Amino acid sequence: MTADTIGRQVDKAALLFGSTEALVDGDTRLTFTELRDHVLAAAAAFVAHGLQRGDRVAIWAPNISEWVIAALGASSAGGVIVPLNTRFKGREAADIVGRSGASMLLCVNGFLGTAYVDMLRGADIDLPDLGKIVVLRGDVPDGTTSWAEFLHHDGGQTAVDEALRRIATQSADDLSDIIFTSGTTGRPKGVMCTHGQTMRVFDVWSGVIGLAHGDRYLIVNPFFHTFGYKAGFLSCLVRGATIVPEPVFDVSAVLRRVAAERITMLPGPPTLYLSILDFPDRNSFDLSSLRLAVTGAAAVPVEMIRRMREELTFRVIVTAYGLTESTGVVSICRPDDAPETIATTSGVAIADTEVRVVNSDGLELPTGTPGEIVCRGYHVMQGYYHDPVATAEAIDPDGWLHTGDIGIMDEHGYLAITDRKKDMFIVGGFNAYPAEIENVLRSHPGVAQVAVVGVPDPRQGEVGHAFIVAKVAASVDPDEVIAWSRERMANYKVPRVVHVVDTLPTNASGKVLKFELRSTVG
Repeated sequence: MTADTIGRQVDKAALLFGSTEALVDGDTRLTFTELRDHVLAAAAAFVAHGLQRGDRVAIWAPNISEWVIAALGASSAGGVIVPLNTRFKGREAADIVGRSGASMLLCVNGFLGTAYVDMLRGADIDLPDLGKIVVLRGDVPDGTTSWAEFLHHDGGQTAVDEALRRIATQSADDLSDIIFTSGTTGRPKGVMCTHGQTMRVFDVWSGVIGLAHGDRYLIVNPFFHTFGYKAGFLSCLVRGATIVPEPVFDVSAVLRRVAAERITMLPGPPTLYLSILDFPDRNSFDLSSLRLAVTGAAAVPVEMIRRMREELTFRVIVTAYGLTESTGVVSICRPDDAPETIATTSGVAIADTEVRVVNSDGLELPTGTPGEIVCRGYHVMQGYYHDPVATAEAIDPDGWLHTGDIGIMDEHGYLAITDRKKDMFIVGGFNAYPAEIENVLRSHPGVAQVAVVGVPDPRQGEVGHAFIVAKVAASVDPDEVIAWSRERMANYKVPRVVHVVDTLPTNASGKVLKFELRSTVG
């Protein structure tokens, strides 16, 4: 049985898997025993720098070893992790840092040429709770602290003893993280989950897929997402698998690391596998170590599953469905399911939870009938941070989480996702919310009205198309709007195509008929 808190799981992993490699990143190679020592040193540093139980710690960085050690250290010291999307612009990041009340921000500076600290400071948003910015890697601007300096504190043994006390006394019911996810209003909401929920869900998840001691897990899914953070390095702690972070998905770089590190576990959206399968020089790399694949987050072609088994060496391929509000997992396929099942369904409910498909009155529908997917169980979030109204809208009085996704359940309990009630679309594995994108586009000086829809794309799964009505006497250039958008929002949110139209189709109540817009570009 897994430990009930993240800090105690670090200790348990050291006890069970001591000399096995735990974390590999460039010149950094740590065993599980050494990882525990580094995490304890980080936890003591957080204590020495004034972190109190329940304080929020924001992390804005790509997949690097420092992210793992810092997050585990902050969790062990009683902090609540607030991951930030590395594609965020300054205002997007500052908004979440501010609303979460984060007292510390851990970031990189210079990743992909991006000056994260300058972007945050340039957002011109007051952050009264933010007392310290720690640079994990990169240039260290004035007023910030390097990770090395942060670790070299004057707390001495007292800080270590306090960190150990916090690890020992932490409750499974304490919050482990607040992960912000956008909704239909376009304003990101902070999903609160506990240590106990997180550890229990990913003990189950990692057991179903067969992750095991000795597996080597290349984590391309970003750590700011539950797929990279919880299904990623936390699951490695549970099973004794080696954490191999990959900061950017580049096909040749990934293939080199698979060969060099003998990677066995490589999850990701369909885009990742299609890119590997279609890479011209794939056969020049030794990929024979690959064993486990977990996909989802977009339409999964049956042919892709077959090719993964026939052209690569994957023996276990499963699809799963989840959302941040369900601690990342609702349902999952089983390793022995047929390729058609893996490609066309998202599996069955995880153990000790319930999933239903219901109508607008909340009544369960017969099998084969589309309706809203709802779930109930230990995995349902504690609520949205400082947003009781949105929490009550998402979780009904009987404890059912209303996902906003439309699906069909078969007679065996397998769930197929057919549509998204909330209009979200998924770009290469990243959730994109039209309302959020539309809010930004409306601030363009030439835009009077705008509607954004997701349309199929062979590589990314889906991409955004924006339909814009220009202001009177204004001229809107689609290319200029796209360039303008790239300066103001994460790349995956930026519409790939902008159509300038005279009017938007609406129903009698004035609601934009997005299905009509999709039909014009489908």
